[in-house]
Amino acid sequence: MQLTVIKADGTQEEYLHTKVMACLVNAFGCADEGYVSAASELAETVTYYLYNQRDGDSISSGEIFSIIQAVLSSTGYDFAAENLSIHNQKRNLLRTRIEITKINTESDSFELPGEADCWNKSKIVHDLQIERRLDIATARTIASMVEEKIINSGIRNFTTDFIKFLVISQTQAIISAQQQLKLSANAEKNVFENDMATDGHLRQSQKGLCPVGV
Repeated sequence: MQLTVIKADGTQEEYLHTKVMACLVNAFGCADEGYVSAASELAETVTYYLYNQRDGDSISSGEIFSIIQAVLSSTGYDFAAENLSIHNQKRNLLRTRIEITKINTESDSFELPGEADCWNKSKIVHDLQIERRLDIATARTIASMVEEKIINSGIRNFTTDFIKFLVISQTQAIISAQQQLKLSANAEKNVFENDMATDGHLRQSQKGLCPVGV
């Protein structure tokens, strides 16, 4: 059974154990080896609970967040649970303060900005899936990268044109990285196949030469 996570915006994604571990590492506030080890063990505990101690094949992201906090507190990591809570509240507050204003800077005529809309990451995910035909995992990664840049900028109001620019920029970066990984994987495969062919050739008895020993 694959657990499905229902996000706050109503969209769904597959449950990922690595996301829980990353959340726990962030909660500890450092990448110390001891804390990373603890995060790994606690992530396994959370995953085991979700798959074996509850009914249903779907769960909300809010419920997972509460379970992670409970696990941290029950194992003596109250400071990490508090860090996680503060970080989550801060990000949610920053998201609610972000405003998107529709202004077409490419138009020849000047238009007064319309009413500002609230930030909606799921709209970027949806548009990337429809317009770019990207899979949901890649679309979510790009949307998260855009959101991270917006939140970290400290700016409150953005234009739709600027958001489009960020989306295009991050999309190109992700696609380029995926292509590089694919090329590297193909190159490694070719090297492996060439090595195997060379090794097989050398192990064959050669006329006038001693066979290569195993």
